[in-house]
Amino acid sequence: MILALPSAHDLATGLIVAQIAAPAATLLALGLPALLGRPPSERATTRAVSAGFGLTFLAALGSLAVGAARGFPVEVVHLGTLFAVGHHAATVELVADGLSIPYVCFSTGLCSLVNAFAGRYLHREPGFTRFFILLVLFGFGMNLLVLAGSIDVLFAGWECVGVSSTFLIGFFHERRTAGAAALRAFVTYRICDMGLLAAGVVIHHAVGSGDFGHVFAGAWPAATCLVPVATAVPASLLLVFAALGKSAQLPFSGWLPRAMEGPTPSSAIFYGALSIHAGAYLLLRCAPLLDAAPAVAWLLVAIGLGTAIHAAVVGSVQTDLKAMLAYASMTQAGLILAEIGLGWRVVPLVHVISHAILRSLQILRSPSALHDRHELSAALGGPPGQGESLLLRLLPAGLRATLYRIALERGFEDALVGRFVVAPVLAALEAAAEFERRLVARLGGSQDVADEWHRDRGAE
Repeated sequence: MILALPSAHDLATGLIVAQIAAPAATLLALGLPALLGRPPSERATTRAVSAGFGLTFLAALGSLAVGAARGFPVEVVHLGTLFAVGHHAATVELVADGLSIPYVCFSTGLCSLVNAFAGRYLHREPGFTRFFILLVLFGFGMNLLVLAGSIDVLFAGWECVGVSSTFLIGFFHERRTAGAAALRAFVTYRICDMGLLAAGVVIHHAVGSGDFGHVFAGAWPAATCLVPVATAVPASLLLVFAALGKSAQLPFSGWLPRAMEGPTPSSAIFYGALSIHAGAYLLLRCAPLLDAAPAVAWLLVAIGLGTAIHAAVVGSVQTDLKAMLAYASMTQAGLILAEIGLGWRVVPLVHVISHAILRSLQILRSPSALHDRHELSAALGGPPGQGESLLLRLLPAGLRATLYRIALERGFEDALVGRFVVAPVLAALEAAAEFERRLVARLGGSQDVADEWHRDRGAE
């Protein structure tokens, strides 16, 4: 009996599915024992994660090789339909093309690097297994986001990335500052994620499906928009709103410096390399919508450049190394979004990959850099001097003082958003929680539980 070799299409399909299945299987292998109260050992955990990311990376490289040999055709994998109502349908589709496959290769490679680093960095940490479960969840969500062939699948990956990022910001939950930082990121994410959800509704209403094949024609980066301008304008505006939160752009940039409360490995992979660029990937994938809405594209350019200037000014007065790197990442993310708004496609992709690699290595080395600086300060008898830049010396003294004050206050953006956006949302959530507890207590015939909870909150 002669076994037939798989076709190029079947091979490409299997490799694409493997890039989702491998991290999903790793997540189950780590998560189920942890839920049963029998978490694996540190060695077993790191080996399982290494195997999962290794298989994913090999599958991504295989997809890259197969795609390059075939001229990077658009490979669409249909995994089923969640539901269908009339002419509306929510399908599960994955797509491999010249945008998604290179992105998966470098993102999985960075996750593997962070896994190797974190295994030693978090040795004997009480939350060791929890960290790696969240790391794998992030890797799964990132691959799902990147390989998504529909806005429905992209939203699922988007939420996995957001949830894992939030939990890792608050990884050291015994610290009050870590909990507050995680809450700030969570609220910011939820507000901006409504933009992506609403964009999906608009697209579904227009074409009856969230599949990108019904919205765009052709292969990236030369794809064109199939929907009318009346749909492209609100959809692109909502997508830009969603990207602002994930990529820490004005006026939603305040969460990023706080995110450095998490462990150094998560800071490197999430906020320095991958999570902060999820917004850029979203806009690159949906770039034809921006092409059909030039006003929204120019708005994106203005916001990106404004954020870059803001982050450069504020970052120049930071004394904490990780905060400085956070603002540096914010600056580059702003420039990348501006490039996308200008209609460039390959340049921002190269910018994303190169910046992610550089920033992740900088953050991973930050503890050693601090040690080196302390040794240099001890040798010099004080901290090494830092002169003013030529640009600052050209400005009048009064203007320099004003800029310094603005930079110290983070442009007042953080305080304004915290007071007028985050605080009202948290107050509404607190009110809803109290109403729910009182309602449950009344339905249960007892008011003691609600009154006790209210007294505990007052004591705090």
